[in-house]
Amino acid sequence: MNPHENSELLAALMRQEELLKQLVAAINKPKLGLHSDAGSCKIYCNRQHGGLWYTLNGEPSDVPQTALTGYLKELRFENTERRKKETCKLLITMQADRTYILESGYDTHFSKCILAAIATLTPEQLYSPITLQPTPGTTDENVLFCRVWIGSELVMASYNEQTEWREVSKQALAVTKAANEMAF
Repeated sequence: MNPHENSELLAALMRQEELLKQLVAAINKPKLGLHSDAGSCKIYCNRQHGGLWYTLNGEPSDVPQTALTGYLKELRFENTERRKKETCKLLITMQADRTYILESGYDTHFSKCILAAIATLTPEQLYSPITLQPTPGTTDENVLFCRVWIGSELVMASYNEQTEWREVSKQALAVTKAANEMAF
């Protein structure tokens, strides 16, 4: 390459970087005008109220949609009190048309599916939106699994009784944190 070609390539890369910055700024702009998307929406991921997942606005309300697609922003464990009992929950923060916070018991199949799948990914894979799809168990009506998709690809991640969940959790949290630190 001669110096002229190098400078043309550098100029093209700089234009591309500027366009990417504009695109990210456009994506991150808040909605203007009247809408119902203020704040975050908390979704409880269990089959306790007949559906696959639900929200609470005083009364439980089924979420009729069968999947959530967005950018995985955070995975974290939180101790909380439910039914006058101390319990640990996995909180999954997804950015989509608004912020969604999914809550599931830390040791449920739903949580294990997500943790196992995310632990197999690279931070770069989380630059793209993922889809979480709650899936009912077939033999136990209380069991809820979760399929994780990147685009049209199902993330295959199995687990069993010998799975070291502390290590899987650390890896999933690390991948998610790295993806969000590296992203723009």
